[in-house]
Amino acid sequence: MAKLKQGVTQAVVVVGTALGVLLVGAGIKTGVFRTELEAWTPPVLSNPEGQQPSVAGQLGTLAALTPEARLQKLTAIAQGPATPERNRARYLLSIDLLQQQKPQAALDWLEGLEIDYSLLAAHILRNRARAYEQLGDRAQAEATWQALLQNHSDNPVAVEALLALGQNAQAIARFPAHPRTVEVAQKQLKQTPKNLALQLLIARHGQHLPDYANYLDQLVEAHSNRLKPEDWAAIAFGYWEKQAYAKAGNAYARSNATPRHAYRIARGWQLGAKEGAQAAYQQMIQAFPESEETGLALLRLSRLADPPAAIAYLDQIISRFPAQAGEALADKANLLEKQGNEAAAHAVRKQLLGKYGKSAAAAEYRWSMAQKSAAAKDYRAAMTWAEAIVKQSPESETAPMAGYWLGKWAERLRQERAARLAYEQVLRQYPESYYAWRSATRLGWQVGDFNTVRALNPTVVRPPARSELPAGSPLLQELFQLGQDRDAWELWQVEFTNPAQPSVAEQFTDGVLRIGVGDYLEGMFMLSFLSQRERPAEREEYRALKSQRTYWEFLYPFPYLEAIANWSQKRQLNPLLVTALIRQESRFMPGIRSSAGAVGLMQVMPDTAAWIAKQIALPSYRLNYPDDNIKLGTWYLDYTHREYSNNSMLAVASYNAGPGAVANWVKRHPNLDVDEFIEAIPYTETRGYVKSVFGNYWNYLRIYNPEISQQVAQISDRHPPMAWLQNQWTSWLFVEVN
Repeated sequence: MAKLKQGVTQAVVVVGTALGVLLVGAGIKTGVFRTELEAWTPPVLSNPEGQQPSVAGQLGTLAALTPEARLQKLTAIAQGPATPERNRARYLLSIDLLQQQKPQAALDWLEGLEIDYSLLAAHILRNRARAYEQLGDRAQAEATWQALLQNHSDNPVAVEALLALGQNAQAIARFPAHPRTVEVAQKQLKQTPKNLALQLLIARHGQHLPDYANYLDQLVEAHSNRLKPEDWAAIAFGYWEKQAYAKAGNAYARSNATPRHAYRIARGWQLGAKEGAQAAYQQMIQAFPESEETGLALLRLSRLADPPAAIAYLDQIISRFPAQAGEALADKANLLEKQGNEAAAHAVRKQLLGKYGKSAAAAEYRWSMAQKSAAAKDYRAAMTWAEAIVKQSPESETAPMAGYWLGKWAERLRQERAARLAYEQVLRQYPESYYAWRSATRLGWQVGDFNTVRALNPTVVRPPARSELPAGSPLLQELFQLGQDRDAWELWQVEFTNPAQPSVAEQFTDGVLRIGVGDYLEGMFMLSFLSQRERPAEREEYRALKSQRTYWEFLYPFPYLEAIANWSQKRQLNPLLVTALIRQESRFMPGIRSSAGAVGLMQVMPDTAAWIAKQIALPSYRLNYPDDNIKLGTWYLDYTHREYSNNSMLAVASYNAGPGAVANWVKRHPNLDVDEFIEAIPYTETRGYVKSVFGNYWNYLRIYNPEISQQVAQISDRHPPMAWLQNQWTSWLFVEVN
């Protein structure tokens, strides 16, 4: 969050070709983003490796073309041999021409297309009806809408025909989940604000609405005594998704009784700071003593109870719930230690390291001991503790950090080979981590360090193809491949019938499609939250997704490229660093506002914006307008870099906490090792912020820079390489500048 010196308070962060050469220092060869890539990678069907690109492959270059060049490209394909790609080109031409208000030209390309392209027949009729409407031919438009209904009544796009023909009631009855139907319900509620059926429709299907929680509040206020348990379950889930936890707990208390609902009553009240959470946990444990949720409920309850009762709850976990036993043992040891019973605490920790030595709790304890040893400069002991984490708990969040520090401590003992092996192991096993970047810098990779990263302008390459989604109908898959993200998302709202408990494939698909319509905050959350899956089969599905480039490309997207490239160049900032910071600050949501009042993509405080505007003689601006926000935010990021001699770590920390706070930390630790300095940052938020921003930077670099991507792929099979580069040489995604 951009803040001025005089406003030094703790900030609130909103919860982020040709092979090019990346060189550090003078003479750097740079790659400048093509601004036409604001849209995502467009229509293309995957091409088997080793074959020449098909006609479908030609469509993959469309995102980088001007509208005129795109038209020429599509026209050439559409006039070519009869192939599936020709049908796709004709369909895309119709869409482009309708957007340009050229309905007759669109009709020409649509003629007979529903026969050749039967999968999209309903959408083709939809486009034809729209073309007739643009021409003012109401009779032909109505006839086409009727044909759509007659021939494709079960296709969700039929909702548009129903609405066009004034059959709103049928649209609501047949396609209640379709976003167009939700729009109709919103409009009708303005006329009849207490219509229970319409309010319930929005409660179940309107979570994408910006004022969704208000609809839930109105429903509860107007019809509390008329709602059924299944209605309350839908309302509770809606509140939970919007993080209105106390209200969610209240609603779950009136829904049907399940272990999940019972747990969320207690957890909702706990998170919402409402009384009764402790009693609700106890009731849940009594009602569902053997459920999966009960072990977690006991753990939550133990942290609310007095020490004697807490230890009793923890003992239940240790004896009955192995999934939570590690955490329970760690908590029990800490309680015993606070009571002065060192011997008992030692015995419990011995049990933790023995029976549950692979748990995350064991990793956290070992890390605390490693830190104590390092503080005493006993680096050999610190390495022993860190090595145990990497070996025993390799999937824990602590492991990448332990692996990196294993290398740092080995360096201090002049064990150069051991240090190199440790850094390589971090890159091999945790290529997506912030510590992989730090390891790469220690190994001398040309990825930029805190003192050099600002000056880099890395080449960035985007893939020419989209991978298939793991869930969804063939129609949805086709729309997605065609880059018709709005249509795909609307169809998914009808197909996705289990949002409360989605499969891994469904959650991934939902996240991707949300991102496709600009809901980056929720979409990226859905993707990243897959890491919380605990069942072994689901963990395997998640690992399989992480091994594909698609997962990383959607988790680290590139919206607002034109503005980022433009202002990064003018401020002489690394555009990937700017992108990384925006991802952390706002998740690319231009209208977002933090609880502290920061606004927009780079979360600029209004007072800071006014100060910057005076410095650059900017007479007017809008913080929720992407270009203005990036203009102001990059100026401030340049300012924080100048304050600290282009040290990007200090500049990024200043951006979050304010230069005044960082200046105090530098005075307090003038000669501290850079990694130790970061760990010594007293603001927990800023400490995490620095790691997150540079972790983002590293991921953008390893995913999209060909040289670094290849280098990581050579050391780690967990990093999906740019295999398509070997067979599909494309330079349309960037312009090289000497």
